[in-house]
Amino acid sequence: MSYEDYKKALKLGQKEYQACVSKGEYPYLQVLDEILANADVEGEVNLGLVQIPIDLIVGTKSAGRTTAFAPNFMPLLSSASEFANKWSTLCQAHLNEGIRDPIKAYEFMNHFYVVEGNKRVSVLKYFNAASIPGVVTRIIPKRSDTKENKIYFEFLDFYRHTEINDIYFSKEGSYKKLLSILDKDPEEDWSPEFRMDFRSLFNRFQSAYNAKGGKKLPITSGDAFLAFLNIYGYEACKDKMPAELKSDIAKIWDEIVLQKQDLPVDLVMTPKEGTKKAPILTRILTPSSKIKVAFVHDKSAETSSWTYAHELGRLYVEEVLKDQVETCCVENVNLNNAEMILNEMAIDDNKIIFTTTPQLLQPSLKFAIDHPDIKILNCSLNTSHRYIRTYYARMYEAKFLIGAIAGAMCDTGKIAYIADYPIYGTISNINAFALGVKMVNPRTKVYLEWSKVKEKKTDYIHSDGISFVSNQDMIIPNTPSRDFGLCYTGNGEPMNLAMPVWHWGKLYEKLIRSVLDSTWKSESSEKAVNYWWGMSAGVIDIIYSKSLPIGTRRLIDLLRHTISTGDFRPFSGILYGQNGIMHNAPNQDISPENIATMDWLVENVIGDIPKFDELTEEAQALVRLQGVDSEEKG
Repeated sequence: MSYEDYKKALKLGQKEYQACVSKGEYPYLQVLDEILANADVEGEVNLGLVQIPIDLIVGTKSAGRTTAFAPNFMPLLSSASEFANKWSTLCQAHLNEGIRDPIKAYEFMNHFYVVEGNKRVSVLKYFNAASIPGVVTRIIPKRSDTKENKIYFEFLDFYRHTEINDIYFSKEGSYKKLLSILDKDPEEDWSPEFRMDFRSLFNRFQSAYNAKGGKKLPITSGDAFLAFLNIYGYEACKDKMPAELKSDIAKIWDEIVLQKQDLPVDLVMTPKEGTKKAPILTRILTPSSKIKVAFVHDKSAETSSWTYAHELGRLYVEEVLKDQVETCCVENVNLNNAEMILNEMAIDDNKIIFTTTPQLLQPSLKFAIDHPDIKILNCSLNTSHRYIRTYYARMYEAKFLIGAIAGAMCDTGKIAYIADYPIYGTISNINAFALGVKMVNPRTKVYLEWSKVKEKKTDYIHSDGISFVSNQDMIIPNTPSRDFGLCYTGNGEPMNLAMPVWHWGKLYEKLIRSVLDSTWKSESSEKAVNYWWGMSAGVIDIIYSKSLPIGTRRLIDLLRHTISTGDFRPFSGILYGQNGIMHNAPNQDISPENIATMDWLVENVIGDIPKFDELTEEAQALVRLQGVDSEEKG
């Protein structure tokens, strides 16, 4: 039997060899000594006895036995050779009692190279074993700016506290995302029990993923696993059986395939005009049937300015599309009841559902996977999911104009800006405001405070010399206040000078019309579709006080017009961060993707992006989903 196994393994090796030759690739095992000849090495660390994931063993330390194996570690030597006899004997021993003796290997960049035990690895790879024990020496490279090097050092930080080497990623920041999903502190040492449970789930997932054809995708199984956990969560999956995992993987296969994209998000910057209309006679003769549209809010309109603004948008839609749509809303929806609420809306035959906050992204995504006939959209930015679409507005365009007003009015060189959550879009709003200030008042600084931190480091609002404050964008209905928009506080009572306006109603109208006239279908993409519209679409604007000087009003009207037509873009030309790093070149625009994910502050901002542990519990929950990196940048 073991001899027959060798012949089968030989065929697998020969097939792999021929495939490599036909593609012009090296048809034997990789050799670590040759790799290290062109690498900068920092040192070595003895890891002792560890379980080596079999898929991560890719070659040998030296060139001695490399040509005896194809790159998949299957044999290439004749079945009549002494090598074949030894391989077959080892194969029979494995079938009788299992291979227990550890191999000896080196690890470099999370790949393993065998010193002793090549045939043991070959036999276990033939039988699709998950891992093999090995005494390992880690070779640590010097730090560099390459993507591969950065990912490897992220892995080393992860391994230091987990001793998990099974999971590896192809994108920076993935270990941080994984720890966030697991609700683990980056500096927390994993218990043996948690490590065992995690590894068990990953191995079961990897087996199901490979059975689906995962090895054919140009991503790591870790990338796929992260996408899987991002939808289903760890706690809900850790005890799932292989059959359940296979079913779940099949449901979200498009989501996993999306991970191969370097830029998985397709930012749709302007609405498309509908072209398909039913013949007029058909429209006259067909009885009218309204499409049901539901809005799901995490708070109430009475307690949240954000929800209040979206409710105004819903009422607008109900008025302008009253012959075509019927709307409803549910407030105070959270992660505990979201699934139930969304299912009730499906039963009630709602065909379009808007969830109006990033906090509801995960339940929205899970619902969309199970209800592909319902169009569900979540209000968030830079969200890479194929099964739902997201929408947001380019508020930074309005913030630039507000900043220009503040700069034109200020004569002390100091302006305060109150921000809330350090999430996608917020940093570009801050920077756009500061650039608007700088354009008309180059020496003026913007002093940044955060409202969602546990302890305030500063109190710029009440500092000497600060009488202009950019505060929250809208008032809360049940909490009357004049502390919104751009305020002048020099006379004791705040005077509102200008405020940005979200025209959610116009945005919702355009999105619903895209479904009604079939434009929705034409916007299908291999990437995740994010609608990110601005002044040109009429979904963002500003209003300002008549008390502004006539010259300031004319300037703002001119800037508003040029931004709306696309003739002027706030993030164009040379831009410097707080530490003097240039983030853009002359005569160039920062890409929409880089604007959406900004994690640095421009040079005239005083303050920083708060770290995760400085935020309130409410803010942390949102930042886990949509937060920017709070490392020192700029």
